[in-house]
Amino acid sequence: MMRKGLPWAIAATALVWAILPAGSQQTTGGNDTYRQLNLFGEVFERVRADYVEKVTDEQLVEAAINGMLSSLDPHSSYLNAKNYRDMQVQTRGEFGGLGIEVTMENGVIKVVSPIDETPAARAGLRPNDLVTHLDGEAVLGLTLPEAVEKMRGPVNSDIKLTVRRGTGEPFEVTLTRAVIKIQSVRSRVEGDIGYVRVTSFTEQTDTGLKSAIQRIKEQTGDKLKGFVIDLRNNPGGLLDQAVAVSDAFLDKGEIVSTRARKADEGQRYNARPGDVTDGKPLVVLINGGSASASEIVAGALQDHRRAVILGTRSFGKGSVQSIIPLAGHGAMRLTTARYYTPSGRSIQQKGIDPDIVVEAARIEKVSERPQRREADLRGSLRNPDQPPPGAQPVPGAQPPTTTPTPDASPQGPVTPEEDYQLQRALDMIRGIALFQSRAAN
Repeated sequence: MMRKGLPWAIAATALVWAILPAGSQQTTGGNDTYRQLNLFGEVFERVRADYVEKVTDEQLVEAAINGMLSSLDPHSSYLNAKNYRDMQVQTRGEFGGLGIEVTMENGVIKVVSPIDETPAARAGLRPNDLVTHLDGEAVLGLTLPEAVEKMRGPVNSDIKLTVRRGTGEPFEVTLTRAVIKIQSVRSRVEGDIGYVRVTSFTEQTDTGLKSAIQRIKEQTGDKLKGFVIDLRNNPGGLLDQAVAVSDAFLDKGEIVSTRARKADEGQRYNARPGDVTDGKPLVVLINGGSASASEIVAGALQDHRRAVILGTRSFGKGSVQSIIPLAGHGAMRLTTARYYTPSGRSIQQKGIDPDIVVEAARIEKVSERPQRREADLRGSLRNPDQPPPGAQPVPGAQPPTTTPTPDASPQGPVTPEEDYQLQRALDMIRGIALFQSRAAN
């Protein structure tokens, strides 16, 4: 089975990828090709003989290969044997590093998203942050694999990142490297609604999702009104897991298709009967850190009108990277196809536009002046359902309380109660459930 999925993480993988057998590449012939290869050989020999410092043949060849691949697009690159092993480790859900998914943009590192509960997330790094220096050394001039290698290191060792955010002044943040264990699915119950957070698409995601939904069903019973699937800051992962997650909510129809340069190499992935939520309302949360495999899920559920997509526009990565092992060496990551949503949309550079745009915000309680109400007016009519003045309070009733205004610091973590996008999603689920119940009656 082809495996496709993630942008570079610190000890990382590509956004959407497939493992192809060695030797599946095709070469072109012709005199012009051989002339160009002779040019390469001439430059190689001149550098080898005359460069001011001694450079090994392995260094020159690897640099030449990586330069050729990285010049194609931001996601094609060469993986030496060590990087290839690291990539295989991450897809199993555990690796060492800082916990940020990154790509390259204009010569600097661009953060696609921090991974939940990692050093990068705790330090407050955000999607679209640009890392310009590593321990004071400029990133400009490094390839993505070289930059990622510099960010790796022994567990508990520190690294200083210089970060540029928007139009603000650059700032420095020190991160302590750690073993990153990705729990790709987390869940909880928000009153009568199931909340499922998918942080990435690893080998455990499909199983974790179905287990989480089953636990929520057991906890809520007949009170369950629907589900919120949170894909915010999810940088992607394995394509087969994105297909499986989409399939969990769909009974039929296409989930995603891929189109390569050759028409006969395209693929279509279709849903099988069965909806793990039994048709309950769904709201999917996305933002600018939702990329690749996350966009496959959001696009499939949106096109089939199975879910309401809420939040902000997604990252916009609609290409497939194939991982092609190179016998005796590492592997090459090569962009080999684009993927399309069921309606035929390519989201490359465009992203998924939510059905309802809700910007990220923190909910704050606003103090209001005491205002006069009907009950304060002299001689107003008494409500017949209310106890007369001076009556004993109802047993178990609680006096009104005041809630302090939560910390609105943009640097602090957002609790579920302060998460504006999440609260809007929960309100929408309750509204849909109420409408459906009235329509049934």
